[in-house]
Amino acid sequence: MRGGPNPTPRAYCHRAEPHEQDGRNRHMRAALLTLLLVFGSCAPQPVYRRSEAPLPVASIDLGRFLGLWYEQARLPNRFEYGCQVVTVRYARHDGGVSMTNTCTDLAGDERVAHGRARLVGEGKFEVSAFGPFWSDHWVLDRGADYSWAIVGEPDGKYLWVLTRQPQITPEQRAAFEQKIRALGYRPADLVWAAQSDDDLVQSES
Repeated sequence: MRGGPNPTPRAYCHRAEPHEQDGRNRHMRAALLTLLLVFGSCAPQPVYRRSEAPLPVASIDLGRFLGLWYEQARLPNRFEYGCQVVTVRYARHDGGVSMTNTCTDLAGDERVAHGRARLVGEGKFEVSAFGPFWSDHWVLDRGADYSWAIVGEPDGKYLWVLTRQPQITPEQRAAFEQKIRALGYRPADLVWAAQSDDDLVQSES
């Protein structure tokens, strides 16, 4: 270190080559994204729900809940800023459940974050990206055939609408808006996924 009172001995110094530095930067960005995706509720975030916390669904068949989900809507949050297409995949792994979030931005670049999930009660998941730290993810509503799910958390700061298909119809969106209102949220507060190229936006308001 230059300018410090105790410079690092030269024998222990290592100047990273450009490709090494790029690799480290990518790993750091991936690690940060993972932490933000899973622990976003730790960051300052407004409360959007206008009522008491809704109860999670009465039952979840984990085997049917696993697989690939497409995000159709979300409450605004900093860790998904700029994401145009978002998916989350739940899979069995090492006796537990792995969680892979993929965000594609307007330029087509992908950001991937990995975490863990566990079912801790009826309709209640906990997710983690690091060590012993877990955050709540509640399934607030779902389709009987597991074709869609609305996921939130107790504080009313985060909400996601997930479906098995990449896109939804206007009629399906209207039905989701009704369900969201019934849970105490305003549909106008949500960021909805692009259903065509005309819907793509540069940034979230």
